[in-house]
Amino acid sequence: MFALACAVALVTGRLALTCELVNMPPKERKSAKKAGGISKAEKEKLQREADEQKLRDEEEARLIAEREENERLEKERIEQEKQQLLELKDKERREDELNELRHILDENHAAVISWESDCREKAKWARYMRCDGTPDPSVQSEINSFISLWQEDSETRIQQVLENCDLALQLTDELNFLLSDGPEPCAAEQYRETLLTSQNLIHCKLNKATEEILKCAKSNSDIETGNMQTVVQDTNVTLCLWANLNKNPRFKSFQFQEVGLGFELPKPLAVSDIAVRILHTRYDHLSYRSERKQIEKKKKSMMGDACTPSASTESSTAEQNEDNMDGDEGASTEQVEEERRSVRSESKSATSVKSLKEERKSSLIKLVGEEGQMETPAEEPITAVGSDQNGSLPSLHDPVIDNSEMHIVDLQQYTPLGGVFYFDVFHLPPQSNTVKGWEMRQLLDTGLQIFPYPTEQSSSTSVMPDENGAVASLPVGVTVTVPDSIMLLEEPQVARWDSDGQNWRTDCISEASYDAQTRKISFQMNAFYAFTLLQDSHANMPFQSWELRPLGQDSALLTITGALIGISITIKGDKCMLHMEDAKELDYLLGKWMGPSALQKAMKKAGINIFVNEYSDNYVSINPKDPLIEHTVYEQMALMSSTMAFSWSRWNSQCGQAHLVLQACEQLKAEPVADDAWSLYLLGAQRSQRLKMKEHDESFSPELADGTEFHSTFLHMLRPDISSEGQEKVSQSHYLFIDTVQRLLCATRVLTFS
Repeated sequence: MFALACAVALVTGRLALTCELVNMPPKERKSAKKAGGISKAEKEKLQREADEQKLRDEEEARLIAEREENERLEKERIEQEKQQLLELKDKERREDELNELRHILDENHAAVISWESDCREKAKWARYMRCDGTPDPSVQSEINSFISLWQEDSETRIQQVLENCDLALQLTDELNFLLSDGPEPCAAEQYRETLLTSQNLIHCKLNKATEEILKCAKSNSDIETGNMQTVVQDTNVTLCLWANLNKNPRFKSFQFQEVGLGFELPKPLAVSDIAVRILHTRYDHLSYRSERKQIEKKKKSMMGDACTPSASTESSTAEQNEDNMDGDEGASTEQVEEERRSVRSESKSATSVKSLKEERKSSLIKLVGEEGQMETPAEEPITAVGSDQNGSLPSLHDPVIDNSEMHIVDLQQYTPLGGVFYFDVFHLPPQSNTVKGWEMRQLLDTGLQIFPYPTEQSSSTSVMPDENGAVASLPVGVTVTVPDSIMLLEEPQVARWDSDGQNWRTDCISEASYDAQTRKISFQMNAFYAFTLLQDSHANMPFQSWELRPLGQDSALLTITGALIGISITIKGDKCMLHMEDAKELDYLLGKWMGPSALQKAMKKAGINIFVNEYSDNYVSINPKDPLIEHTVYEQMALMSSTMAFSWSRWNSQCGQAHLVLQACEQLKAEPVADDAWSLYLLGAQRSQRLKMKEHDESFSPELADGTEFHSTFLHMLRPDISSEGQEKVSQSHYLFIDTVQRLLCATRVLTFS
């Protein structure tokens, strides 16, 4: 043993000496060799031992890597087998789940249709039993008799005329309701003709009442100004009249302080025998005429685009589909492509996004400062300026757009607010004179005569040439206080009515300014027109977030945080109630129960639109999704809304067009949902699954949550996670509540517009 120890020590010493020699400079190494006496053979032996050790280490590392790779492959094989087993299980029950969902939806839909039919029958019977002398608009003979008798009525006293107009407005509302109910084409055309006749007759009667007031202008003149000014108003109409009796050349403007309306006149009109009227109707009988024509043109344009699909669009769609998650949950490529073709052919694609929010203004041309020539009325409006239906820039071979069309207001993008302001100038009717105790007045059968402005250049000084030599009229000014019933989300814009083209236009308007504190807007026009205030219909879009939370049986709260303001809607049964903070101007609307359709109309009229139309994706930057999948998800969310809470997910924009991602969890109490209670769900055309990841993870992963399975519907995906109490609430949900929730979800399309 002692000898062995000595040998080991000797070898160790030689190794240490060899290492020292390697690190020594050449001269020192040579002297050290002489001193240590290590031979060349020993050095080679040591090198062989080092190489052998290196080979052993490399082999050991290779074996470890091979073992880890085998373990990984085995794990993948197990996961693949598990995945195939889950897919097979999902495939076996797919037909049953789809049939069950279809049966539930059909049953609820049939119940809603039956209820609506009963309501219509009850409404018809109640209308028949009113027996108050008012005509039934659905009976053509009755409405024709009413119109004929009112036309022949010679009553011109303003208060009586306003009462008759109020009755006629009720009849027009009933006609609009009948039209919204989808009558037969023949009946619908008849209703439209009657509606137009009634609207024209209302305006005609207001003109006659105006004429009657102006005939007595001299006897009602103001002592201080020498002119006549009066204001008459009711719930639907505000009539402001000013008669120029004094003809003071220094006159510039007048304000009807009590109603927040005013006007400015150029000098030629200040010395003319005229009367100025501002008639504010809180109803809008003009926009419908333009909107209907624009919708018809857009539908024709869409049909033309559908017949000639773009090759680039098809290729981009194919590339996007390849970038989505693998497969469509077990479906073959041919089957998936077939479904996508049917989606494109049956409904409008939601992938068209023309511009970002700040670019949406391009289709409404800025208020021009030109005071001169009027544009030729356009026969048809354009849908957008500088872009085609696919959102691309026009090519060199595209036809040049007529400049007159550039000023037409797209009523799918902008909403008229506050009714219509009719700004008119009339010849002042002959005034009475007292002669020897007799009051004498010249009687004319011409009715109320419009004062032509601008007049002919040869007979009036009201025109002057501009820099280009063209004739431009001196502008007239208007000041309007925004009605208290409107909530403005942005600075309003002004549009004038073109009676020839039947459109709202933005030309011939200049010097527009808005004071947010006083809510007054002032501007000038080159002539007298009817005008309205405009607001972007999509000013509050895209939504920043949304949540649908149950409040109890057949009760839920839909909260939407928009781009500018937040809105909450409480749903209870078939009624809805709006909630907002810091909205005193909407006290008449907040906290009022009403049906979903009535709520949508009231909110749009008040300027707080959160509802989309079929063209909204042209004006808002969205997350394009398959519209059929989206609609199906809304249906299933409504079925579960008495028990389940749903919320937006930031990953919804990262999962492709063919999939949706949202958060959901059971919520049995009417209280906010805890952050850690939410689970993420990935929804597609073929199947739904719960994700293992959480909302605040750093990257998206489609990995299935532990202990869960695939399901063909969102409804069946959620069922295993719902308690018995929750299941009972779902089974007892009323069909009207389900229908109301579904309508609001489909109207807002929160999965696409947030």
